Amino acid sequence: MNYRFYAKTDPGRTRDNNEDSVVFDEVTRVAVLADGMGGYNAGEIASGMATAFIKSELSRWLTEAGSSASIAEVRRAMEICVDNANLSIFNAANSNASYSGMGTTLVVAVFRGDRLLVGHIGDSRCYRLRAGVMEQITKDHSLLQEQIDAGLISLEQAATSSIKNLVTRALGVDEVVMLDINEYPIEAGDVYLLCSDGLSDMVNDGAIAKIITSDVDLEVKTAQLIDAANANGGRDNISALMVELKEATEKRGLIARLLGK
Repeated sequence: MNYRFYAKTDPGRTRDNNEDSVVFDEVTRVAVLADGMGGYNAGEIASGMATAFIKSELSRWLTEAGSSASIAEVRRAMEICVDNANLSIFNAANSNASYSGMGTTLVVAVFRGDRLLVGHIGDSRCYRLRAGVMEQITKDHSLLQEQIDAGLISLEQAATSSIKNLVTRALGVDEVVMLDINEYPIEAGDVYLLCSDGLSDMVNDGAIAKIITSDVDLEVKTAQLIDAANANGGRDNISALMVELKEATEKRGLIARLLGK
């Protein structure tokens, strides 16, 4: 499988600073996105700490572990890295008054063999496009999602709710945080989108799907997502991290040779 990664972040139209952070490592196939919160520049500090720490530590572990590491071991490594990042942010928030109350959402994806592990905290999301069908594969940790799950509000009402941004779980806010990790099989042709709520709140799923199914380069798709969010108001920082999976050219060449083509 060949992997292509591309990420873009934008402050949006109403914010002076950007509290989102996106990073990836193509060698170890790790992608991390975080959306910070807190006064002054604290949210920016929290998201930057989260992405830098998790990418560095998780990529280092994956490199040292090599291909022999099991999925269970990778899952545990993700949990440990996130726990350590959480404690670092929590301690920084409690030792510096200007960082008090800071925290961040998180989405971390690890592509390993024929599997994808996705961990998340908060309302930043991961979508998967497969065979022309887009699906949200993370479930928001938010008050709004809890109300939807309880049947207290419809999806139509949720689209215009005033509590969209109230998360029920965040990295760095408490000494201990729970990372939800889910495992998925991957296929050639898959496209994955990690994004902050600055995108998902401004652009509906149908419009996102239309953009990422278009026949243009990954860089163009990512820019179009940012542009769409800004065109709809850009009320928050906007981040998109896309991963495209294609069948390795060597494999296609072998099949072609076997078929005499």
